[in-house]
Amino acid sequence: MPRAIIADAFGGPEAYAIREVPARAPGKGEIRVAIRAIGVSYVDVLTAMGKYQVTPPLPFIPGSECAGEVIEVGEGVTGRAPGDAVMGSSFGGIFAEEGTFRAASFAQVPAGMSLEQAAVFPPSYLTATHALCDRGRLAPGEVLLVLGAGGATGIAAIQVGKALGARVVASASTPDKRALALQAGADAAIDTRSASWRDDVKGAAGGTGSIDVVFDPVGGDVTDPAFRTLGYDGRYLVIGFTGGIAALKTNLPLVKTASLIGVQLRVFGEREPERMATTRARMMEWAAAGHLRPVIGKTYAFEDFAAAMADAFAGQTAGRVVLATG
Repeated sequence: MPRAIIADAFGGPEAYAIREVPARAPGKGEIRVAIRAIGVSYVDVLTAMGKYQVTPPLPFIPGSECAGEVIEVGEGVTGRAPGDAVMGSSFGGIFAEEGTFRAASFAQVPAGMSLEQAAVFPPSYLTATHALCDRGRLAPGEVLLVLGAGGATGIAAIQVGKALGARVVASASTPDKRALALQAGADAAIDTRSASWRDDVKGAAGGTGSIDVVFDPVGGDVTDPAFRTLGYDGRYLVIGFTGGIAALKTNLPLVKTASLIGVQLRVFGEREPERMATTRARMMEWAAAGHLRPVIGKTYAFEDFAAAMADAFAGQTAGRVVLATG
């Protein structure tokens, strides 16, 4: 039987263990996948701890993104065949050697993309594409400020921003992460911890020194000063809150004539599935053209899942954390 990383109660990595689980044949509209590479993120660990905004049922197998090969297809599935290299996402059930998933949640791996890269591609890059295209209306020539630029969605936002023709200013907390942001295509990278951070942003923005769109997966203390960098009709995109939930003074959007915009990919897919399909297609076109490529920071063996989860939760590694099943 295939193995999975599973727990009967929520908790940190120590609450989870590798156990054999029964394989499930695919039903209508499903595929069974041999999982080769697994993305590990902060949110995956938060969910495993039972502290995410959505609580899954127990027993629980964590994970939300992976890549591998199709083993078997269910009734009604077209465009997928055994042996196909695929990548996709699911709310749980990913930290395993194989799994059965909705075929619609998986896509072919783009040419030139490794399985490790593909494993961490769909959620982060779809989030960034939705945020910057659908919610942020980022236009060519505008200036994008990416917070948490060395993280999963941060790197994705840099590359999507460049694909859209924006000038991208990356803010990250360590030299390694700033170097990674520049490698990913950012026009400038500044130190999040700098005492002159706002002046640094203004200098890096060029032109008027103001920002058109802020991409914020961090929250916390950086939210207030980052919002103040916006110019007229600026858009502040709230992606997440790894640094804590911020309190923003409501006079700021009025004074700045700027907007605070929430980004929730799951809700977008549920409410506007046709637009989601268009956004996904746009992302895949950029990937096929080589514009979007995840950066892998560290790969762990399947048996070392606890170290991988601790690494992803700490957020110190520049680039994505991946589990390899074999």
